[in-house]
Amino acid sequence: MKVSVYIVFAVLLVHAGNLFAQTGKRIVIPADSTTSTKNPAFTKDTGIQVVKGDTIKTVPKHDPGKATLRSLIIPGWGQAYNREYWKIPIVYGALGTVAGFYIYNNTWYKRTRDAFNIRVNNDSAHFKSIHPKLQPLSAQSLQIYRNAFRRDRDYSALYFIITWGLNIVDATVFGHLKDFNVSEDLSLKIHPIIRVNGNTGVSLVLGFKSPSKSLPATF
Repeated sequence: MKVSVYIVFAVLLVHAGNLFAQTGKRIVIPADSTTSTKNPAFTKDTGIQVVKGDTIKTVPKHDPGKATLRSLIIPGWGQAYNREYWKIPIVYGALGTVAGFYIYNNTWYKRTRDAFNIRVNNDSAHFKSIHPKLQPLSAQSLQIYRNAFRRDRDYSALYFIITWGLNIVDATVFGHLKDFNVSEDLSLKIHPIIRVNGNTGVSLVLGFKSPSKSLPATF
């Protein structure tokens, strides 16, 4: 009986030795970039793209002064610099209309002035040079028309200058607003509310929106 116990004990020792030999082996893990213990600052990261300096494009800042100067030189040039091309026909339409009134009034001012001088001086040799529409008129009527056309001509010149100035002001103002960020991040809403006790009121909701969340504030 004792012999068999010793035999079983010896067999268990042999198996224990084999198990210890297997578990005591050194495990070698191949080097991998995900298990490296080196300093990450000196390792190559393939997930970061390096942008070379010569490939970076800088967008020049919009200069309102350039818009002002260009509109001062040529009407509509400042609007073109502000990329508001739809305003150019409006600018030239307004200036063209005022210029047309100036030309019309100046033309008839010269006609009435010459006709008045011929009538007053009784220059019969130049009667035929008077415009056909002015020939039946008296010297007094010609004087009244002459003064009216001269006044309207001067007003037309003044309106032309004002219109040109408005063109400059428009280019300057919208040149300053070009870099002003107008977004929907800020919203203001007013909602009527009815409380449990029957009272009514107004709810003022000021919301700050972002791509990921909205933060409403109720007053």
